[in-house]
Amino acid sequence: MSLTINHQTNDISNATGTILVNGVAVGGDNTPYFGDRGLFGGGYGSDRSTIDYVTISSTGNATDFGDLSVARYRLASCAGSGRGLFAGGGFSSTDTIDYVTIATTGNAADFGNLLATEYDLAGCSDPTRGLFGGGSADAGSTVIQYVTIANTGNATDFGDLTTGRYQPFALSDGTKGVFAGGRPGDPSNVIDFVTIQTTGNATDFGDLTVARHNSAGASNKTRGVFGGGRSGGSNLDVIDYITVATTGNATDFGNLSSIRYGLAASTNGTRAVFGGGDNTSGSGENTIEYITIANTGNATDFGDLTAARVQLAGCSGD
Repeated sequence: MSLTINHQTNDISNATGTILVNGVAVGGDNTPYFGDRGLFGGGYGSDRSTIDYVTISSTGNATDFGDLSVARYRLASCAGSGRGLFAGGGFSSTDTIDYVTIATTGNAADFGNLLATEYDLAGCSDPTRGLFGGGSADAGSTVIQYVTIANTGNATDFGDLTTGRYQPFALSDGTKGVFAGGRPGDPSNVIDFVTIQTTGNATDFGDLTVARHNSAGASNKTRGVFGGGRSGGSNLDVIDYITVATTGNATDFGNLSSIRYGLAASTNGTRAVFGGGDNTSGSGENTIEYITIANTGNATDFGDLTAARVQLAGCSGD
């Protein structure tokens, strides 16, 4: 393939091939579903409607972005087409989907509704389609549903997970959507996947290094990482990773700075940033830390959320 750019006018209208900006493919089908602004929304804590944001490529404390349309926790998030979506959650479950324009701070607006009231579900996306899977319906739902992120409206049935579960966690490389872990009963080590631009049931991918629920996932176009979680009554600091294009079991990556569950993640394709969660207090933590996805190792301090909270949701974009 070739790429032709007029350097005097910066014209790329006739370019072909993959265009990279800061190492991230942009344009057409290569437009990334992630970006350098990371959002963290909702959660159990002092303010359950808060949306915070960070600039992922730098470190520092989070800044207030706005508020969700419905204050809630145990929700899911995904992003694409410049929007961040927050779905489900609540103290009693809700079917609400709301959205923000990631580049512009402000309160969330109504997007549509899930197929049913739901909480403890997981979300992932490619540049155009958002998926939400699992949840607490019937003590562990198999349902995967999807929305077209650029168009407001209600979710549509996609297919089913390989097993019904709630409190799973998810990530995407922009082609595959990967759902991992969860429960009911004993924590699950299951990883399964779907191809986001098709509909149908999930297929087995492999196993986590530790069976768990309430972890958080993030990915670039090659590698996906899962951080933290809870297993058998114990909170975890484990981070493991998969190569998303290749099915197989997860591999040890490193550790978070502290053991905690119910955290959220966002990514700019280079870094994965983990925010919030809880160890023992039940009211949440304000910790944010990060890893470089391409390099295994332990997480590094990033800064703090505006308020401590647990069971929040994260996404990213530009």
